[in-house]
Amino acid sequence: MKTLTPTSIAIGLVAGVTAALLSLSANAQSSLAIVLYAASALPILIAGLGWGNASAFIAVVAGGVTASALVSSHFAALIVLITLIPAGWLSNLANLARPASELGGPDNALAWYPLSNILAHLAVMVTLGMIAVGAIVGYDSEMASKLVDMVIEALKAQEPLYNPDAAAVAQLKSVFAIALPLVQGALWVFLLFAAYYIASFIVRASGKGLRPREDMPATLRMHRNAVFAFLGGLVLTFAGGVPAIIGALICGTFGAGFVLAGFASLHFRTRGKPWRLLALWFTYISVLLFTIPVFFILILGLMDTRRTIALTPTGPAEQKNPDT
Repeated sequence: MKTLTPTSIAIGLVAGVTAALLSLSANAQSSLAIVLYAASALPILIAGLGWGNASAFIAVVAGGVTASALVSSHFAALIVLITLIPAGWLSNLANLARPASELGGPDNALAWYPLSNILAHLAVMVTLGMIAVGAIVGYDSEMASKLVDMVIEALKAQEPLYNPDAAAVAQLKSVFAIALPLVQGALWVFLLFAAYYIASFIVRASGKGLRPREDMPATLRMHRNAVFAFLGGLVLTFAGGVPAIIGALICGTFGAGFVLAGFASLHFRTRGKPWRLLALWFTYISVLLFTIPVFFILILGLMDTRRTIALTPTGPAEQKNPDT
């Protein structure tokens, strides 16, 4: 753990202000809003991964204070809950390490917090953050219903003859009430993990990184217990009302983790194969164009759950990535 210094304090303050400004710019650029919101996690992650937990904490506080001063306390609470705190927590987990001998590993080596646990924590943090945000803004099935009504009215304005069946509209509203939190949760996990990946690369390139570079295809998996959370969310989606919305959110966040693990597993399984590049391109294009193939990637992620610990030698021992 790096100690608190004037430099780390300054980095934290600059990172927090930068994160708040990125979030603020998202309001002005609606087409890039979600990307800019996710990008606001980058400064927090860089501060935490490169200068330690105290710097990340300062960045989160500075970001919240800046957002509150420039916009409102309501806006500050939203970005702190769904972006800044998860980013700060991810950097904290990534910096955790202990002697490998405590886990039955070799002497003169450090064992880093498993990437599978980090990914599971990300799903939990996004779930809790979005539940809190939903409570603040008052999200429920009625809000989803109003969004569908707005879309239908917009379509009617463009095509006056458009007159959808009432039963079809009601069914669309019930589906949308579940699909919206599911997609939002999944997309946010994808974006925050991408921010973590980019921040890790930036910190390592600058020589400030504590955590070693990991072989993502070999190590990026979900924790075994995450399967139960995903199945629990799936059961809740049939409960109706608020529990169904929360269940859909859990399916989205944890499902996104399993999809990431599935893609990593696919990369790992195709290593050394002559048809690897063609298979990967076909898979990614199919998912982007048709969406449905993502369920096969999800199943692949669900089938390959394990925990891999990265080791950094503190002596002459070589660095390894043993499965545990």
